[in-house]
Amino acid sequence: MDYRTLPVNKWDENHVQCWLESTGIKTEYIEKLHAEEVTGPALMELDDSFLKGIGMKAGQIHMLIRKRNELLQLQENAQQGKNSSSKAPERTKAQTEPVSSTDAPAQDKPSRNHTAAPSSKKQRRRSSQLKHGDDDFLELSNCRPFKSQDTNFKYVKDRVLAPESGVSDLITPCHEYKSFAIAAELNKNQLQSKFACEVIRFASACMNIRTNGTIHFGIMDSVEDKGYKHGQIVGVKVKERECYTDALNHIEKCFQENKQEIARKCIHAPVFVEVISKDSQDQRFVVEVDIEPTSSLVKNSFFEVYLPKYNEESQKVTLTKEKAIYQRLGAKSEPVKPNNLATFIQGIQDRDAQREKAELSSTEVHTEVSQNLGRKLAILLNDGKSYMDDSLRYILVTNRCEKDNLTYINFLMRLNIFCVFDFDEHSNVSGLYSKYKEHHATRSYFLQDFSKESKTGNPASQKHLCLFDQTSWVFCNGRSDFLGDEKPCDENTWIRTRKKYLKKAITRICDEILPKRSFIVLFLLLSPVQKPLVDTFQEFYTEMNGTEYIVCIAESKENYGKWANLAQASCSIETLEQCSIVGMKLSHVDATIQAMLPSTAQPRHLPVSTRGLCTLPLLEEEKLFSLEILCVDQCDDIKLDLLTEKEIQEIEQNFYKGRKIIWENFWLADKRRCGEIIEREACKDASKLLDDILRGSGLNCSVPKLKVFHHPGSGGSTIARQVLWKRRKDLRCAVIKTSYSPATVCEHALVFRDYEEKDISHCLPVLLLIEDYEEEYLEELRNELMDAVTTTRKIISPRPYFILMCCRRSNDPERLCKASPLDTVAVTHKLTDSEKSLFRTKLEKLKQKDVKPEFILTFVLMCEEFNETYVRDFVGHILQDIDRSSRDTCLMRYVALLNFYVPNSYISLSHCEAFLGLGAYAERKLRAYDFKSHLSEQVRMIFIELRESTTYISSVRIIHCLVAKEILHQLSGNEPQSQLAMTLLQEKPLFENRFGRDEFIKFIRDLFIRRDKRSRGDATDTLFSPFIEHVCKAEDCEKAIAILKAAYELLGKDPFFAQQLARLHYNNEKFEDAEHWAGVAKSRMPNDSYILDTEGQVYRKWFNFTVDKMTHEDTPQSVIQKIEIALKAMKCFRAAQQAAKAEHDSMNNAGYFGEVEVGCRLLKFLSTLDVFQRDPHGEYSELVKYLITDYIPKDIEKMWAKLHSRLKGLRQNLYNSLEWISEDLSYFQTDKNQEKDEEDERDEKEEQIYNPRKWLKRQAEVYAKFFISTSLTEGSNSAFETQLMRRMNIYKSGGGNVTNILSFLTDKKEARSAEKLENILSFYTENLLGDRLEDNDLINYILCHITLSCLAPGSAKLLSAQTLRDLSARFFKGKRPFPASAHFLLTLLYWPDEALDKEPNPYKDEILNSALQTLKRLYDIKMKDVPTRKKRIYTPFFLGKGYGLGKIVHKNKIDKLISGSLDEKRMKWLHGTVWNIAKIRDILKRVSGWTKDRNLFIRGHVKELSILPLHRDSVPPGNENVTFYLGFSFKGLVAFNIEVEDNAAISRTQGI
Repeated sequence: MDYRTLPVNKWDENHVQCWLESTGIKTEYIEKLHAEEVTGPALMELDDSFLKGIGMKAGQIHMLIRKRNELLQLQENAQQGKNSSSKAPERTKAQTEPVSSTDAPAQDKPSRNHTAAPSSKKQRRRSSQLKHGDDDFLELSNCRPFKSQDTNFKYVKDRVLAPESGVSDLITPCHEYKSFAIAAELNKNQLQSKFACEVIRFASACMNIRTNGTIHFGIMDSVEDKGYKHGQIVGVKVKERECYTDALNHIEKCFQENKQEIARKCIHAPVFVEVISKDSQDQRFVVEVDIEPTSSLVKNSFFEVYLPKYNEESQKVTLTKEKAIYQRLGAKSEPVKPNNLATFIQGIQDRDAQREKAELSSTEVHTEVSQNLGRKLAILLNDGKSYMDDSLRYILVTNRCEKDNLTYINFLMRLNIFCVFDFDEHSNVSGLYSKYKEHHATRSYFLQDFSKESKTGNPASQKHLCLFDQTSWVFCNGRSDFLGDEKPCDENTWIRTRKKYLKKAITRICDEILPKRSFIVLFLLLSPVQKPLVDTFQEFYTEMNGTEYIVCIAESKENYGKWANLAQASCSIETLEQCSIVGMKLSHVDATIQAMLPSTAQPRHLPVSTRGLCTLPLLEEEKLFSLEILCVDQCDDIKLDLLTEKEIQEIEQNFYKGRKIIWENFWLADKRRCGEIIEREACKDASKLLDDILRGSGLNCSVPKLKVFHHPGSGGSTIARQVLWKRRKDLRCAVIKTSYSPATVCEHALVFRDYEEKDISHCLPVLLLIEDYEEEYLEELRNELMDAVTTTRKIISPRPYFILMCCRRSNDPERLCKASPLDTVAVTHKLTDSEKSLFRTKLEKLKQKDVKPEFILTFVLMCEEFNETYVRDFVGHILQDIDRSSRDTCLMRYVALLNFYVPNSYISLSHCEAFLGLGAYAERKLRAYDFKSHLSEQVRMIFIELRESTTYISSVRIIHCLVAKEILHQLSGNEPQSQLAMTLLQEKPLFENRFGRDEFIKFIRDLFIRRDKRSRGDATDTLFSPFIEHVCKAEDCEKAIAILKAAYELLGKDPFFAQQLARLHYNNEKFEDAEHWAGVAKSRMPNDSYILDTEGQVYRKWFNFTVDKMTHEDTPQSVIQKIEIALKAMKCFRAAQQAAKAEHDSMNNAGYFGEVEVGCRLLKFLSTLDVFQRDPHGEYSELVKYLITDYIPKDIEKMWAKLHSRLKGLRQNLYNSLEWISEDLSYFQTDKNQEKDEEDERDEKEEQIYNPRKWLKRQAEVYAKFFISTSLTEGSNSAFETQLMRRMNIYKSGGGNVTNILSFLTDKKEARSAEKLENILSFYTENLLGDRLEDNDLINYILCHITLSCLAPGSAKLLSAQTLRDLSARFFKGKRPFPASAHFLLTLLYWPDEALDKEPNPYKDEILNSALQTLKRLYDIKMKDVPTRKKRIYTPFFLGKGYGLGKIVHKNKIDKLISGSLDEKRMKWLHGTVWNIAKIRDILKRVSGWTKDRNLFIRGHVKELSILPLHRDSVPPGNENVTFYLGFSFKGLVAFNIEVEDNAAISRTQGI
């Protein structure tokens, strides 16, 4: 609570500290008094001896004692005011005695019925607070300065003036209050008589005593209305000011004739002081009359007066019957009693002498001691620190800046300004904005746009990112030069139409965007102030709970005065003065702030291709906000002399404790101001790989990758940044901010590369570091860069354009390095012998600097290679005496839970403070409390504070995930981790804290949902999140279910949590519950293909479980139930298929695989039933007959009545799904993880994922097995049944679809595959032209021949290429649509052939072109909006050197000519080194083509055809003749190994 709201005797030492800082006492003494625990009671008893005892000097003691006494006197006066209020009725009676005759006017007594009621609930609460108890808070207000005519001076409604006062030194005015609540509503005559009566009585008393005085109307003077305090400011409504002024015309009637002129001069004209209120719209005033009896006017005189009164009967103003001489007695104006009259008159000369003496002393010049505004400015702007750094952001609120002042606002150019609220409509033309945008990149808004911008757009991590890019400039009252509708408006219109947007914007900034204590609001008053500027202060004051982080700078005292008087509606003038710099010239402010800045304003430089340098202005750098640019002279602008040894040591220790290395670390090491940074062997390896890339070794790629995979805490990020630091002088280097889209990064990277380069074709390569990225993001960025380069650059460069250095954490970096050794570096916890020596030496040097190992834990653990035993013992030692029940220990356990299970997780400082109950202070300087001071020593060692690089938002995490693991283990006691997680979910402060909530919720979701994947660098692939799997394994499934249920409820009934619950239940054979949760998820997201697939999986697992547990005792009803479950599963999978088609940003094929798996298992189940027994030949003729004809066995005719139609559709449904899967596999590569191919035993689901072609072949054989019946074929005359049996036999033999047929080419036993293919061909009739096949059967037949020709070119079963062309004629002549495989065959068969196409034939070009266009169209339909990187196109065939079918070469034949492991073969394909193998060049034909504007073309039979390059950036720019190898894919023709043709004599034909 604010110290100003408490009596002194209730203050603690923090309150005393805040008060001391307001007095100007030196900081060193304030700290000593705080250390001595001087509380409020102790402050009241302080004496000289105690203060001298703590070393305080006499001058400071004198000031402190005086200030303390003034404070106590002020509170005593306030208390007296309350006590005098309680006696008000008695006092009122005494006051009215002089006019107590029957015809005297009624005394004005305040009544709630006649006074303005408080205008809001808040005011009513305040009113009620003001009337109870001895310790009521009196928010005091100062009176208007005597004789002041300052129209800016205001009173604040419901504040309290000091109690009415008597005579002091004659110059200091005495005060008298009148509520005037009833009188102000009376008619003119009544009002004037009442007003004149009170003024003349008070004035004559002051003049007779010779004291200045002020009488106030609109201030509560009694407490008959118990709702008010004595001195409370209420104000009165003033209809006509002239009424009050003219009322003083009674002076001539009431004073003696010879005294009237004197009275006129002593009684000043009424002053109308406005009463302001935040909530009230009524305009009220306090009417005040000053009395100044100067000695020259009143000397030797006394003043006897009549008082005017209003006669109700005659309705006229009359005078009292007798004159009276009034005097001030205490706080009252009393008539001099007759028996004291002579004595009173005799004392006039003494009073005149006292008055003259008082006037003489008051005219002495009192030199005002000037404040140390420079020091005050430094402390206010730097949050109490002696220097400025980038940890604070500034929000600027300002008004019109005159042209003369624009010279002195350079300091604003160098402050870290987050946004500006500008009330100058001309700012863009001639004001502050016109100058600021010359130095900085900005975004301009109007109020309503800004409040929307900060609210929308973007995922959680990017929600407010646009506001951190560049300074947001908010025009709060329109723009004069704007062509749209946003024009300036007057104050009243602004309040009515725009104030609400200001409130929204400020609330959002304070609650959601910038955390408390991370920013300062700077009010820069450069011109006369208007109400909207004050409204802005009041909004910030409310949102920030005080003026703790608000600063006001005003050169003009007049401007400040008006602002402060209006702003006091929110807080006192004294509080405003504490946070304001008033009267300091703007040029002095500018120079003072610039001197405090930690860096100079020197320009930054980049290297250029001519080996010189170019300047990078800040404006240009800020435009590239998605890049953290590393300059040649990075950090050279830092004022090294301002850095203390302590600060340098802190920078070094932060790194060795576990924070990410910063450029200052390298810079200080280079300057030898701190120790050198250890260079690990991996850093040298990375540098060598970078050199190889720059020399053009390996694949000539415009955007190569250099990957650094590292164990957490092993220094991978340090190594990557070391490489950048070393190369910053000969390459352009930057760090990518992955919070921005790849398109934005690409745009900025291109500008960065070209900046200030004369010839963009010879620019320096750009080295871009990307850290902790998602693989999809990286591939999208790389594709964006390559597309941009190939589209916009017109010349090929021997060096890469961009080099992506990819640095990412991995639990198995060596495996990833092995998979791609030519461009990958692995960084592990394991140290080489030389590295061990370097680490030991470094540790000793740090110890010599008195650095305790506890404060550099990460480095110490790295020295020990993160040995598990060492980590366990080390953590055990730290946690030895920790208070397990404390709040901060609980927080540490929560952070450990997240850090161990969720990679890169953290908790924002704001969440930590909310959890610990901190941040509720409003006093200045208590803001400087250190979050760490509220943590135990053990927790401080374990936590590391991080700052987000873009927003500078602070957060905490455990120093290392292995330490987090040990904390969970060692602090768990008997409490399982499930209970810890459950407790975490019940922590309302964490979940209700608005700031950083999206990130926190994301980490909570990841804790329960995110699975481990080896493709992301995790050690294993998991079915559930590692935490859920741990709970299931270490505790039990029920605990995991309970946690997920709690999370589901807490996180808004998230359907994905319901999905996880369904999966968890069916994996633990709780199928009814799984069915329920799948239904819940589906009800919330009915069109999500993944959730629909989960529902299908529930029934699939349920069906498998019931079939596996089946016994001979099963009833017919239970059999029906099993079939029903299987059919439900298939229905769900079909629904998932339809939903997947409608999803444009993903390709989910799980529904097709699921339907096939359940359908085949259902066929197996049906075949085991007694009703479908095998025939003597071992075939399932009864089952086949039931499934494909109208036949229904009598035993099940009625019992299965609801099943018949669905079961008879089983064959077609399975066939459709098998065909879809086959076509999908024909399009795309499926080598997810080749290591899986080496495992003989694998889960069925894994085979579906890792070897789907093998899975498809096996399922097709199962499918066919249950639809073959010799007896049915022999006894049938149906062509359909005959054709069906042939198709099933082909399926059983391994054919039946494109994928199955092509899979024969990968069989290691080629002779066996050739024999199977010949057997498949034997099922077809010899006269195919006469016996018309269905389209799919014909496609399969032709493809069998092409495949057989690759395996056994001399087979007698083979047809000629021309015959196959004739058979395929229907595919380009037919009007109906054909599958993509038909058009794929046309490209193979109609590619120009030396033997078949001796004469050019344009018609064949039409066939080719039509097929290629159709393939492209079908491919685009299939890909939807899915990025191509997610589905790499598969190229099954290449053009060889033969003719006919002999010219078609399958990819597997090429693979057999490549030596090495599967991973090595893959890398050779990836890097293009496969084309350097002589045996491959011998079998493939190199064809000629040409390029035109980065597009590739080839000659067909006659016309040109467009070719798809495998790598877009491999196409040379401009118009070039090229050669390449040609591949055939379902997307069209693909060019490999494109090279510019050297020999012009080489034929330009396609290779005929």
